[in-house]
Amino acid sequence: MGYDGTMRLLVTGAAGFIGTNFVRQALGAGEGRGRDVARLVAVDLLTYAGNLANLADLMTDPRFRFERRDIADRDAMTQLLREEQVDVLVNFAAESHVDRSIVDQAPFLHTNVHGTLALLEAARDAGGIRRFLQVSTDEVYGSIADGHATEDWPARPSSPYAASKTAADAFVQAYATTFGVPAVITRCSNNYGPYQFPEKLIPLFVTNALDGQPLPLYGDGQNVRDWIHVSDHCAALWHVLDLPDADGRVWNVSAANERPNRAVTEAILDLTERPRDLVRHVADRPGHDRRYALDASRLVATGWAPRWTFERGLADTVEWYRTHRPWWEAVKSGAYRDYYRAMYEDRLRESVGTRGD
Repeated sequence: MGYDGTMRLLVTGAAGFIGTNFVRQALGAGEGRGRDVARLVAVDLLTYAGNLANLADLMTDPRFRFERRDIADRDAMTQLLREEQVDVLVNFAAESHVDRSIVDQAPFLHTNVHGTLALLEAARDAGGIRRFLQVSTDEVYGSIADGHATEDWPARPSSPYAASKTAADAFVQAYATTFGVPAVITRCSNNYGPYQFPEKLIPLFVTNALDGQPLPLYGDGQNVRDWIHVSDHCAALWHVLDLPDADGRVWNVSAANERPNRAVTEAILDLTERPRDLVRHVADRPGHDRRYALDASRLVATGWAPRWTFERGLADTVEWYRTHRPWWEAVKSGAYRDYYRAMYEDRLRESVGTRGD
């Protein structure tokens, strides 16, 4: 059944990129209208990509509570669900960067698989959950040579990250079938927008361009991604929560904005008024999927539609990073600098003489 009343939400990964935007939208502090939320419990372990500053202005909202917890702690999650009488659980918590999953798979197994399983068990233990929303990814389908992946497309994960999300989705579907957990899965294309940690392509390239630093573009730059503004994704999640017949189903979410990475890079350089010779073609990552493309017609048929064009959304995103320099300068310090050196500096040195033109 759909959710048709005042919600008592528990949102995991709430201080990350998409979680932040969802929480802010829920409480009327972000793009889009507020929701009928009586209570919102935000859970985040505040690992490298979680930023409590994203939620700082919500701390005085009497509906809001923040808890620094590991979602893989089943007992802690059960206690929170019972204590707050939660009836809607939205799971954003995930390790999500493919490059990091190639270097070290253990955090992806812990959070994405064991964490999701612990949440499912906690939902059963606590009782009272009317909807369990698992936020997943188009990467479970793997690279799409032709056409667009529907919800019935076979899972063919290419990276350890995608494999971990595929496993998590399988557990959610199994718990819906075996134990009757009122679960639903959404699989979304590449998000962009405010508050995104600058390891992903758009925020990394925007912030580097604003600083006049090289843009390390993998391979030939012709890998295609299907882009959606984060506020459209969040609106789609609210729409799915409201659907009366969503339980046990998968819902693809896409704004049908396919772009080669090179074209996105050039658009960023134009918006930041930087020269094309900032582009550095660097060695491709292993197993790099060539194209992602989703068929979201199942969701669109229920009345949802994206509001942001890619051109307007990218311009708005560039302006957000331009006017929020203190936010991303703080993020791109310390451990981030060590990670950036490890991931890109050797590749950038090897790219000398292969600048974009």
